[in-house]
Amino acid sequence: MKSNFNDYEISDDKNQLQLKAIHNMLKETYWCKGIPEKTVASAIDGSHCFGVYKNNEQVGFARVITDKATFAYLCDVIIHENHRGQNLSKELMKAILKHPSLQGLRRICLATKDAHGLYEQFGFKVTEAPQNWMEIKNNDIYLNRG
Repeated sequence: MKSNFNDYEISDDKNQLQLKAIHNMLKETYWCKGIPEKTVASAIDGSHCFGVYKNNEQVGFARVITDKATFAYLCDVIIHENHRGQNLSKELMKAILKHPSLQGLRRICLATKDAHGLYEQFGFKVTEAPQNWMEIKNNDIYLNRG
C-alpha cells in the first residue's frame, strides 16, 4: 500500500523503513525515552508498520500491533519535528485506518498524553469504561537498563 500527499509518500513496505531514522525519532519521545535501537527493531518485526517519506528520507512512522481479525493497538505515531504542521499525521492516520488488513476489527486502541484532538477526528474516544482496562507499565524501563 502506498499513497502520496504533496511531496510525501506513505507506505507500509517494511523494506523502505529506515531503522536509524525511526530510532532517532522515538528515543526522544515521552512514551519510550531512551529506547534501544534493538528494541525498536524487534517492535518493527512484530508489527504492521507505516512510514512517511520525503525524497526517500523517512520523516514519519507508526505501527499497529494486530491479530488482523478482532483487535489492533496503534502506537509510536510520530512525525519528525521538521515536517510537522503539514497535515502529515492526518494523512498517516487516513492511510492506516483504510488499510485492508485493518478493516472489520472490533476494537482499535491507542494511548496518548497530548494528541486527543488528532485521534478524535478519526473516531477515537476516551475509553467508556476505563475500570475494565488494566496494565503493567514501566515508563522508565529504557532509562534504567545498565
